[in-house]
Amino acid sequence: MDVGNTAFILISAAMVFFMTPGLAFFYGGLGRRKNVISTMMMSVTPIAIAIIMWVVIGYSLSFSGQGKFFGNLNHLFLNGVSETTSHLGNKISDMTFSSFQMMFSIITLAIIIGAVVGRIRFTPLLIFMPLWLLLVYYPLAHMVWGGGLLAKLGALDFAGGDVVHISSGVTGLILAVVVGKRKDYGRIDYRPHNVPFVLLGTAILAFGWLGFNAGSALSADSSATHAFMTTMLSAASGMLSWILIEKKLHAKPSLVGSSTGLVAGLVAITPGAGYVSIASSLLIGFLVSPVCYFAISVLKQKLDYDDALDAFGCHGVGGIFGGLATSVFTTPGLTSESGNFGLLYGSTHLLTAILIGILLTIIWTGVSSFIIIKAISYFMPLRVSQKEEALGLDDSEHKETAYPTFMGMDS
Repeated sequence: MDVGNTAFILISAAMVFFMTPGLAFFYGGLGRRKNVISTMMMSVTPIAIAIIMWVVIGYSLSFSGQGKFFGNLNHLFLNGVSETTSHLGNKISDMTFSSFQMMFSIITLAIIIGAVVGRIRFTPLLIFMPLWLLLVYYPLAHMVWGGGLLAKLGALDFAGGDVVHISSGVTGLILAVVVGKRKDYGRIDYRPHNVPFVLLGTAILAFGWLGFNAGSALSADSSATHAFMTTMLSAASGMLSWILIEKKLHAKPSLVGSSTGLVAGLVAITPGAGYVSIASSLLIGFLVSPVCYFAISVLKQKLDYDDALDAFGCHGVGGIFGGLATSVFTTPGLTSESGNFGLLYGSTHLLTAILIGILLTIIWTGVSSFIIIKAISYFMPLRVSQKEEALGLDDSEHKETAYPTFMGMDS
């Protein structure tokens, strides 16, 4: 195996891993100070769950076998996964590929919890995570990247529009509805308690995302370079677009808003980072911010669900938009499949395949997530008591405090 490619992918894997503590800062800053430890704990726990699950069974279910929906059990505990050769046709070894893909499962789990912070108990969430990986993440990874149904249909997903963002966003929405609203939702104004944390988390996420998208080329080549540039351009235009929206609507752009716009731009470019042109990535980032802004500021209020940190509004909606944008802007010269390019260039095949992929992801994820969380609710309460919620989950769930001098409730 090529040493340069191996080094590039291992570095990219480390960057993707770094996204999870970055998300903990992002979510922790957006939440309330009495819940910051709880929020960060829920964000980083996927590191323990997803890595162990991936080695035991996740890689095997995702990338072995030729089934339409699931892999097989041939590589339990990474048995037979070579550290020197590739049986998947990559320029890196199977073990290197597995290491990179493992990191995606961690951050996907972490994204989900943003929808239900501030009221969900830690224990049911701990049970939910491995079940969700088994029934949602691994099947989707196989269907999209492991030669399953959606791969056979030609539904392109460069770095995780379906597998990561739509699946986590839809799951967050299901959990938010089933767990219910925070007790003061709609009556008080929830404000981020630590905006510098939000910016720190955004910076770490953006850094890791370069490994996330560029590394998905699976070799240090022109495709990785292209994905790197489209990723940063979409992030920049998403950020600028959000700033302009807030300037127009509120006259005072916010740091939280600009950070959110940057993340929305990253989400939207993920499925097409290696497939769309540089100019298209600029447009994708610029257009996703108003779409996500509408979902967060209008749609959420109209449908009256409590997606606390907008996991669905940013990742779910942004991922859907990014998939549709990929079906329109994919350039013929950037895909390896003949005829599988965007609507803008005269083909409807990719649009059809991606629409099927998005719908299947939403239905599969929504139904599976609902079944898992409802089953757990029959055995234990999903949320803390009203008294514990008022006191804060840092104390009630973890007996820790981020700010020792702070006593009592905040709003």
